[in-house]
Amino acid sequence: MTYDAIIVGGGHNGLACAFYLARAGYKVRVLERRGVVGGAAITEEFHPGFRNSVASYSVSLLNPKVIRDMELERHGLKVVIRPLSYFAPVDDSRYLILDRDPARAHREVARWSTKDAERLQGFHQRLDGVVDLLRDILLQTPYNVSASPRDLLTGLGLANRVRAMGLQGQADLLDLFGKSAGDMLDNWFETDALKGLLGFDATIGNYASPYTPGSAYVLIHHVFGEVNGIKGAWGHAIGGMGSITQAMAAACVEQGVEISTDAPVREIAIFGGRAKGVVLENGDDIESRLVVSNLNPKLLFNRLVAPEHLPQPFKDRMDAWKCGSGTFRMNVALSELPSFSCLPSHGLAEQHGASIIIAPSLGYLDQAYMDARQHGWARAPAIEMHIPSVLDDSLAPPGQHVASLFCQQFSPALPNGASWDDHREVVADLIIDTMTQYAPNFKGAVLGRMILSPLDLERKLALTGGDIFHGALSLDQLYSARPALGHGDYRSPVRGLYMCGSGTHPGGGVTGAPGHNAAHEILRDLRARNPRRLRANA
Repeated sequence: MTYDAIIVGGGHNGLACAFYLARAGYKVRVLERRGVVGGAAITEEFHPGFRNSVASYSVSLLNPKVIRDMELERHGLKVVIRPLSYFAPVDDSRYLILDRDPARAHREVARWSTKDAERLQGFHQRLDGVVDLLRDILLQTPYNVSASPRDLLTGLGLANRVRAMGLQGQADLLDLFGKSAGDMLDNWFETDALKGLLGFDATIGNYASPYTPGSAYVLIHHVFGEVNGIKGAWGHAIGGMGSITQAMAAACVEQGVEISTDAPVREIAIFGGRAKGVVLENGDDIESRLVVSNLNPKLLFNRLVAPEHLPQPFKDRMDAWKCGSGTFRMNVALSELPSFSCLPSHGLAEQHGASIIIAPSLGYLDQAYMDARQHGWARAPAIEMHIPSVLDDSLAPPGQHVASLFCQQFSPALPNGASWDDHREVVADLIIDTMTQYAPNFKGAVLGRMILSPLDLERKLALTGGDIFHGALSLDQLYSARPALGHGDYRSPVRGLYMCGSGTHPGGGVTGAPGHNAAHEILRDLRARNPRRLRANA
């Protein structure tokens, strides 16, 4: 059977792309190498009776248009907003809370610094000006270097949008793309705890110091989302992140998409310079008018596309494509909730529903990266912990809980040829001991754990180098240069081969935006070939 489109990789962007193509009347098949679709957004049982999100762990960046178009709520998705934004233990007696309520945030920061409390709202307002620009371009194909009339119009539109920001907004934009998060935060604030908490966002999935130039962009990349219409909010998907991709899969099936699991692809079949289908690892040939990859570009072009089909400059770009998030991911089953020395509790308390951040200063974050560069992992890791079971009782037995720990900094490749297989348990113990320094009952409450080192993330989820973003969000790998200049429009150098994953604009996170954008470029090409084939709701 010949398909109109084959999607390689059943992660959330692949499912979003498949949905839009199928809704337009095309015959689409999704091929997923694992036994379940969802990519890094899946839910699994990791200890008897305990389930949790495996890699991605929180909801905010999922685009509202994608949610509406796919009718994800009708297909079972329910997202609840975290009751408290951030709780950051600093030592045995001190902590910092940040909340969406400006008055609450002001009071909490004022306990540390009146000056910083007065500047906090201004900081967020200035940040929001740049974030609004980013929101405007999330669902737009980047300006391409082809200088076609359409690209010129895109460039002019972007220039006009930047011009409308005014001189102060343009200066902020320049700072956020050119400066480090550390330098920016040092210019705004004096409180180490506040700077560490805000700076943590600049290190999420970013194997770099907060003082690395360009890290300020990574900070704002994590704040352009919204939950249930509330901008900047973060939430939990009931049932874990897998509920998002299961709802997406249901929406796809309703539109006629054929989804095949346990179907790993060995190579892209290319004839006469055009992608004509794929060859599975079992040798099966599947023909298609076009192929869409949801994989990391490095994995796609270095493993699945024969090198003779690629121009040398593009091959050089893929060889140099930077991957490696510095991420170590854990889930733990808990017999009881942690009680923090700085804010003791007996049973459920407000702080358990927050993002719990261990990043007491920018210096702490910087040293974590330096340790990883020298030794392979942070001696005192930066940690974000969520306890989703306080919002979702489907994840753990009554009275017990699950915790997600997202940890930085851990080298994708250990020094001297060492393997993560030989060190993963030691590092997992270090992470638990680190959390226990702030919550003394934590270690004793651990009943079981799931460990994903950078190597485990690559093996289990095809995240090259353990990179959760399919490529670093550095300035040379953004917008039109994601993944390469001349190919920021989701089209590869091979005719009929497209890209729809996080290695394209606007980058990583569970957004659905790359899948949405790629589908609309593909539909544009298909319209040019056979306009009658499309239904009116394309």
